[in-house]
Amino acid sequence: MSGGSSAIVSGRRHEARITALQALFEIDTATHATDEVLGRYLGNSQMPPATRQFIESLVRGVMAERERLDAIIGKNAPTWPVPQLPAVDRTVLRMALWELLIERDVPVKAAINEAVELAKRFGGDNSGRFVNGVLGTVVAEQRPDAQ
Repeated sequence: MSGGSSAIVSGRRHEARITALQALFEIDTATHATDEVLGRYLGNSQMPPATRQFIESLVRGVMAERERLDAIIGKNAPTWPVPQLPAVDRTVLRMALWELLIERDVPVKAAINEAVELAKRFGGDNSGRFVNGVLGTVVAEQRPDAQ
């Protein structure tokens, strides 16, 4: 449980994921430096330390494993080359896969539900279904413990 997410109540964890999504989206689409982006997003002195730690862990974790995560996405969504995916879908998938396969600090169903909600809220009309389908396929293959 290196990410510290268990110390954050559900609503704050949801808000933290939104912040991480925004930061990762900016890093991905505007190619801004991770440290620069995190500095801005984490600069709020009102943010609880556990929330700040979770956001930073999620963003840095996704960035460190981005090639591996993109390979998993590419394998499980072969009709969509990863660079051609809508940026929100790509970012949500990276975040969820990092939580599901690397961090493994969040229950599988909760991680998938959260990712689908983020995709529906910030993505296109089909983003929720697409994210759910990719994550369901990955979980069936790589997390048999979750069945």
